[in-house]
Amino acid sequence: MSRRTLQGIVVSDACEKTVIVRVERRVMHPIYKKFVTTSKKYAAHDADNRHRAGDAVRIEESRPISKRKHWIVLGRVGPDAARPNDAGAAEAGGA
Repeated sequence: MSRRTLQGIVVSDACEKTVIVRVERRVMHPIYKKFVTTSKKYAAHDADNRHRAGDAVRIEESRPISKRKHWIVLGRVGPDAARPNDAGAAEAGGA
């Protein structure tokens, strides 16, 4: 059985080796037939503390790592995927 992969936005990177990723889905309302955007937050393992809030990332289901962590960050998605690790920190320090 293949593992599920989801794509979302990092909303918090305050924890050590953990990021909180918000995944949004569009589902059709059963009665009104309108599309409704629902979101859910997942705690994902980020071993290198590489990802920051606002990054678009892909996460994959894994074995339980802790009480609420069952996902692993695979990497960034989109145009910022090739960005170096500390590019944002270098700019913020110089300003």
